[in-house]
Amino acid sequence: MGVESVAEHPYFGVFVLLVFSFLVFNWTLRIQRFISRKLARKQNEKLKLAAYECGPLALKQQNRVSHQFYVMAVLFILFDVEIVFMFPWALDFKELGFFGFFEMLSFIGLLVVGFVYALKKGALEWHSMQ
Repeated sequence: MGVESVAEHPYFGVFVLLVFSFLVFNWTLRIQRFISRKLARKQNEKLKLAAYECGPLALKQQNRVSHQFYVMAVLFILFDVEIVFMFPWALDFKELGFFGFFEMLSFIGLLVVGFVYALKKGALEWHSMQ
């Protein structure tokens, strides 16, 4: 495969244009960066370097998020997923018969045990944040 066969490839022109456009883009980018750095004022103002936010200036304060939000979210997801498992059971209730009924009763029983455990631990009680 010589140079002549590579130059005769139908996509050779596209490849040359791709390389050329990459080089021109890179070249113009470097020129623009050079010009902008030469023309830009180099004043480091305190307001210019501050993070922008709407409203009054933010004060430094601790971001205290209660763990109760996370516990409540996990419990919501846990008990919400049970509905996903109950839909197929409800659709095939007659076909599953007695075995399917007791299978779902044991599943709901396990969920009730988990719910009672969460109640006893106080996970569902909302304490006031201090």
